[in-house]
Formats: sequence, C-alpha cells, structure tokens
Amino acid sequence: MLLNELRDYNASLLQTNLFKDYCPNGLQVEGRAEVRRIATGVTASQHVLDAAIEWGADAILVHHGYFWRNEEATLVGTRKKRIAQLLRHDVSLLAYHLPLDAHGELGNNAQLGKLFGLIEQGRFGDQDMVWLGELTPSRSLTQFSRKIADDLQRTPQVIGDGAGNIRKVAWCSGGAQGYFESAIAQGVDAYITGEISEQNYHLANETGVAFIAAGHHATERLGIQALGEHLANRFGLEYRFFDQANPV
Repeated sequence: MLLNELRDYNASLLQTNLFKDYCPNGLQVEGRAEVRRIATGVTASQHVLDAAIEWGADAILVHHGYFWRNEEATLVGTRKKRIAQLLRHDVSLLAYHLPLDAHGELGNNAQLGKLFGLIEQGRFGDQDMVWLGELTPSRSLTQFSRKIADDLQRTPQVIGDGAGNIRKVAWCSGGAQGYFESAIAQGVDAYITGEISEQNYHLANETGVAFIAAGHHATERLGIQALGEHLANRFGLEYRFFDQANPV
C-alpha cells in the first residue's frame, strides 16, 4: 500500500483529530512511498529503529515518537542520530500517542481490560482516558496482582491490603498516576496504571483503595501490537513487533 494511504487510514481509524495531545499523531518522518513491511515498537528508540531497519521495514509505527511539547526543538545528539538513521534508509516513522491509549478495540486500555478480564462500564478523566470496569469473578488483591504479573511478565508495585477484595477497577496505561484521586471518587477497589508517585502511596493507605503500578512500558506494549496486527491482516502487509526490555 502507499504510505499516504496508511497515514490516512490510521488517522481515520484512531480518530486522531479528536485528541489534544503532547505530540503530533501520524506521520512524523516521511520515507519511501510504498509500504510492504511494517514494524512496531513502544518507543522509537535507537534499538527499535536499528532492529526494524535491519529486518527491512518500510515504516515503523510506535506509541512514543518524537517532537514532544516543550521539548528542545533542535536535531542534535540522540535525536539527530535517530532521525538521520530513518532518512538514510528512507524509512517512515508514524506515532500514535493518546489516540492509541483510548481506542475502543485496539487501544492500550482496551487491550489491558481484555487481558486482565475486566468488563468495561464507562470512562472518565480528561478526554475520557481512564476506563472503569468490573473484575468478574472478584479476587483478592494478592490474587489479582499475581495475574497482572503473569499477564505482563513483570512484577507490579502494589500498595494495599493483599487480602482486600477487588471487584470495581479503574485503569489507564502509562503515566496516569495523577488520576488516582478521580478514580477513588468513582468508588473503585483498585486503580491500575504504569507508574506511581510519592503521594499515591499515602492516598492508597488512607483510603483503602489499592494502587497497582504495572509499568509504563509494560502497560503500553499491547496497543501498538494490536494496531500492527490489524493493519497486516487488513492490507496483507508483512509485520513484526520489536520490543526493548524496559523496567520502568
């Protein structure tokens, strides 16, 4: 397929125009016009670029791309090296941030809910980024935390009473610890996100609502893979996911 067709299809699928984001969503670096092989990764790191280009990717799709708001607007250092690598090999970079968190089927939150066995019951927060659902059957916090560890292959940081019953859950992938108080107001038993801040510890202990920090990278691996698989199946593209171990 043509690169412009891929760009336009993703924009429509993910409804990128509806989001006020911290970075441009869509085509960030333009490469060759025709796309046969697509690679995906969580972040457009040098490791992911090198592996995808060595494999022969025509386009690389990521969740964390470049040109973030308030970022230094110069092409120097690691940024220069990464973008030079893409331009040298005529490989495109497409990035989808909040639209890929929020998508109702392919997004990180949708994929996490499916993986953890959560039935969605609503959304809240800025741009409805936080999902609300029910764990059926309910489990103790210890049991649920073990499931999350098994599902993500990463041990989460858990604040709360391990024997406490978990049924109503709110979750948001990545660095969404700032929504914890809003989640508490929703009457949840637990809140899941990628990272934890110092104040979250005290809120969890004082309110009895468990806080589960399952990893920023770990909670955002699923959406970009789902998008890649969807595109490969729909358009007959060759596809591969390139991961880079990240404990954060």
